[in-house]
Amino acid sequence: MAVNQSGKRVTAASARAHTRKSKNNTPFRLSSIMIAQIAIATTVGVLGWAYLALLKPPPPKVCGSLGGPPVTSPRVQLSDGRFLAYKEEGIAKEKAKYKIIIVHGFDSSKDLTLPISQDLIQELQIYLLQYDRAGYGESNPHPKRSVKSEALDIEELADKLQLGPKFYVLGLSMGAYPLWSCLKYIPNRLAGVALVVPFVNYWWSCYPAKLSKEALGKMLAQDQRTFRVVHYAPWLVHWWMNQKWFRALSITEGNMAIFSPPDLEIVKQLSAAPSPGQEKVRQQGEFECLYRDMIIAFGNWDFAPTEITNPFPKNEGSVHLWQGHDDRIIPRELNRYLAEKLPWIQYHEVPNAGHLLIYNASFCETILRKLLTS
Repeated sequence: MAVNQSGKRVTAASARAHTRKSKNNTPFRLSSIMIAQIAIATTVGVLGWAYLALLKPPPPKVCGSLGGPPVTSPRVQLSDGRFLAYKEEGIAKEKAKYKIIIVHGFDSSKDLTLPISQDLIQELQIYLLQYDRAGYGESNPHPKRSVKSEALDIEELADKLQLGPKFYVLGLSMGAYPLWSCLKYIPNRLAGVALVVPFVNYWWSCYPAKLSKEALGKMLAQDQRTFRVVHYAPWLVHWWMNQKWFRALSITEGNMAIFSPPDLEIVKQLSAAPSPGQEKVRQQGEFECLYRDMIIAFGNWDFAPTEITNPFPKNEGSVHLWQGHDDRIIPRELNRYLAEKLPWIQYHEVPNAGHLLIYNASFCETILRKLLTS
């Protein structure tokens, strides 16, 4: 038997037990710490893998770069170093009376073919310029792309090609949101504007909540989900568009339910004579063209269309908005609302027409004549 410093007796058995307890405590504490560290490291590793494998988009395959697609179209270099690919048609710009820049829509390019007759081109002396928006076709991706940069790209393209102080713009569907940007940021450069079946952002602050909610509710369920993901969680878009659990965007999977009967007739015609160059639309990566396009369009804008002032207060030009009555992709109620709030817009709701109305030769000619001569 021993006596400790406090004078208490300590038996050999209790001393041995105390020693065993002390020895066991340290390894237990070390094991707990090690397990926690391993758990944290594993969690971080899994999250890192998930981000790289599922959320982070792959790097773009830039045209003209090592391993990227070849450059086959004329291009201009912008002030920030990017290139925009373009295509010119019609009368030579030096002799043309009217110069029109056509802005393509979602999953399209400068190579889209519109039914514009040579007779009309010659009659009105029209020069046509189409270009690939950033990330599409052969135009460089733009990591800092925004609603405003769309207008600035158009302005700089016009200057590089020496179109003069003013030009006309015609935007199709998703390609119409750059035109709202033009009306906001470069109105002094515009001679006239045609918004054809123009894109709508359900989260524009100018819309009454009930109106936008009802309009969004008319879309296919899969599109409603996709638009909400794009707006509320843009960092999830790459994963959402590639996951297999839920159906994502209807138009990218070829769901024909989005088309009205008039559109289906036009689809048949277009299928018989597909536009050349369609294989180049996504060649630099789907994120840089399709997904980034949606993220910007459905994001939070710096302005609402109803805040734009009349670019032609002296009637020196005109703005037209064309809406198909039977359009199942763009709700007519939302574009009607904008036209009511902006009386300087000439609103045209076309009966028995859907989203593809401009591919009807008669409608296409009417749209161009109204733009240039009204």
